[in-house]
Amino acid sequence: MLIRGKCHCGNISFSLTWDPDPKEIPARACDCTFCQKHGGVWTSNPRGALEVALEDRSRVSRYAFGTETAEFLVCACCGIVPVVTSRIDDRLYAVVSVNAFENVDSALLKRAPVSFEAEPADTRLARRK
Repeated sequence: MLIRGKCHCGNISFSLTWDPDPKEIPARACDCTFCQKHGGVWTSNPRGALEVALEDRSRVSRYAFGTETAEFLVCACCGIVPVVTSRIDDRLYAVVSVNAFENVDSALLKRAPVSFEAEPADTRLARRK
């Protein structure tokens, strides 16, 4: 399955190849203050392939907070955060916002709340891998 997503204005877009086609897509509703304020609900697929496109890099803000182990790509034009990246051991990992999906039946999304607030940095990095 090829999942397409983008911010509201289309400046930040992504394509996520999810193979084989998922019976459900885990959707983690993070309870950190940033995600609460933005409605952050994230997914990833360790066996998938993600391609991110930036139409105008000058209209992309990068935001990191807390442990600064993740970088939120914020569209400076429309304010949407469709992708979060994390560089670990010289490799780039990412999660995408299910709220930015363009072509996915919402019945596939298995939403569940998660809390990473008390998670130690080393455990956090291992999980992101």
